[in-house]
Amino acid sequence: MRTTIITKENQNILTPTSVLADLLEGNKRFAEAKNEPVDYLAQVKQTVGAQFPKAVILSCIDSRVPVELIFDQSIGDIFVARVAGNFENIDILGSMEYSCKVAGSKIVLVLGHESCGAVKAACDGVELGNITAMLSKISPAVKLAATQVGGEVNSSNKAMVAKTVENNVLLTMDRIREKSPILKEMEEKSEIKIVGGIYYLSTGKFEILQG
Repeated sequence: MRTTIITKENQNILTPTSVLADLLEGNKRFAEAKNEPVDYLAQVKQTVGAQFPKAVILSCIDSRVPVELIFDQSIGDIFVARVAGNFENIDILGSMEYSCKVAGSKIVLVLGHESCGAVKAACDGVELGNITAMLSKISPAVKLAATQVGGEVNSSNKAMVAKTVENNVLLTMDRIREKSPILKEMEEKSEIKIVGGIYYLSTGKFEILQG
């Protein structure tokens, strides 16, 4: 049973490559129903004074994507930012910059997922209150998918939804680099990796996207 947490000394010896490998191994355990047992209360007591997470993950708010669980991570391991459609905004960019530049995280991971409700709504052109402005952040991914996939541009087109989910992750990664000189410079210096991928609700598996 795991009782320890990440210390500053542990974090200092981690690399972006080793952290990504750790997340992938954690997801493999999750998909095989082999999550590591954890003494959460012991970790709670150890993290009262400080935290040294290894990664920051930008996820959708979807309740079927419990980020710590699907990567078999625990208390103090990862920062998680959540917004429907897993796109960046100024507050999330600032949170990512804090995570990496100040708190020492080694990975920025943009986490899309299969059958995303926000993506489906964007494909359908839903307009409702503040949801309208939120979905406008995903519309570039929809427009790109429309040039890549045949058929109707709506959520009944499963190929359209899947391609939009993928595009949304890749475009978000691009905008993170564009809008955050801090993170872009850290990546160029190999201090961090900015990566993205898709979590599949149907299998519990996560797959990296190249971008």
